Amino acid sequence: MSVNVYLTFNGNCRDAVEFYAEAFQTEAQIMTFGEAPPNPEFPLPDEAKDLIMHARLMVEGSPIMFSDNFPGSPHVEGNNITLAVISDNREKIESYFHKLKEGGKVGMELQETFWSKCYGSITDKFGIGWQVSYQEEE
Repeated sequence: MSVNVYLTFNGNCRDAVEFYAEAFQTEAQIMTFGEAPPNPEFPLPDEAKDLIMHARLMVEGSPIMFSDNFPGSPHVEGNNITLAVISDNREKIESYFHKLKEGGKVGMELQETFWSKCYGSITDKFGIGWQVSYQEEE
C-alpha cells in the first residue's frame, strides 16, 4: 500500500485527467458522481451527475487520484491537494485518523462507504488535507 497524491478540481477534472493521461501516455480510470450508488438521504443535484467523483491514473508506477469538488463545496487553487493513505490494516487506518484529527478539522468521520469499509478525511493542525482508507487485500 502507499501514500497517494489526490488532486481536486472545480468542475474541470475530466479535462485535467485526460490531459495528464495523454501527457504521460497512460490510461485513466474515471467514475462520475452519477455512477455512484444513489443515497436517498443525500440526493444528487443534476449539475453533479457528470462531475468526476474519482479518477486514477498511473505515472511511472505511482498512482495519482483526482476528483471534482462536489457542487457548493469551496475550492481554493493551491489547497486542492490531499494525501491519501491506503492500507490493508484497518487498525492502522483508525490510528492514523485519530492522531491526525488532534487539533485539526474532520471533513468526514471514519465510516463505511461503498468504496471502503473504513474511510475518513481530515485537515490536520498544519492545514494539510488527508484521506485515510482501509482497502482489503485482493
